[in-house]
Amino acid sequence: MTLQEVLARIQPVEQAIAGQTQARLDRLTKPLGSLGRLEETAVRYATITGEVKPAVPRGVVFTFAADHGVATEGVSAYPREVTPQMVLNFLRGGAGVNVLARHAGVDVRVVDIGVAYDFGSVSGLIHKKVMAGTNNLLVESAMSRDQAVQALQVGIELATEAAREGIGLIGTGEMGIGNTTPSAAITAVMTGRPVAEVTGRGTGIDEAGHARKVAVIEQALDRHRPNRADAIDALVKVGGLEIAGLAGLILGAAARRVPVVLDGFIAGAAALIAVGLQPLCRDYLIASHRSVERGHQAILEHLSLKPLLDLDLRLGEGTGACLGMSLVQASIKILTEMATFEEAGVSQRD
Repeated sequence: MTLQEVLARIQPVEQAIAGQTQARLDRLTKPLGSLGRLEETAVRYATITGEVKPAVPRGVVFTFAADHGVATEGVSAYPREVTPQMVLNFLRGGAGVNVLARHAGVDVRVVDIGVAYDFGSVSGLIHKKVMAGTNNLLVESAMSRDQAVQALQVGIELATEAAREGIGLIGTGEMGIGNTTPSAAITAVMTGRPVAEVTGRGTGIDEAGHARKVAVIEQALDRHRPNRADAIDALVKVGGLEIAGLAGLILGAAARRVPVVLDGFIAGAAALIAVGLQPLCRDYLIASHRSVERGHQAILEHLSLKPLLDLDLRLGEGTGACLGMSLVQASIKILTEMATFEEAGVSQRD
């Protein structure tokens, strides 16, 4: 499907299902509302899928990897060659996202959408390279409009294929040295917040590095003037390929009524793009956690999303998404496996 076809296919979630799902939760052997956010999550999952008693979903985290030309401006504490090195670590199963995915019982699929490295035919890698890293957004647009749409399309196609496989829950992950810089730029554009308010320290830059990062983003926005009303324009001028891929993943999942569990700041920037393209997809999103990256709070507020966890995470990769997916699966097990008062022969409150 083309991007426009996918945008047209996304429909409102089944709000009528919410009452039916809550009614079942209220009949389970527990005081009303006593499982709090787990109940809320089960209701949200049901409204997305349209099923009052859904099966516990199979989950997949897609970790998109890409490089960023702006990394040459000293906006990250790590060198650019870490991106391909970490991709290989993912494929070997040795990264944080791999550990937490195994814990949650979900798969990790690693996508090269824009790494400035030739991986050859390395086993397990999904080869979808649009370009070998973005251009330096400080001096020129990060990518062309055709490249932005192509990257969106990659995510759409991967989500569509996953839905066909019977995947019922998709998590977002990413890897790309320097990617908190385009994420902060996108956040400033799409939320209207000042750059300094949404720009954090990423992988751990010092005070001087942070000031330089803020200045780079401010200069880039002043140079390019991204159009807030055109989310693709924001991607073109100050975005990243993995951000575009994740935005497409969100859109493709929403078109197939598959819930998406967002990771942290970079995934949040992708969600801003996706919602900018199709506001209805916001209701298909579940925020796994609140990142310590200061711009993430602005994203959560802008999208009216309440995170499931607040663990001071800032790794990315899909680590928070894995934990969130585990909680979503737990909420469905509560909804579908826990006995009602009638089934258990337990007396209800007077």
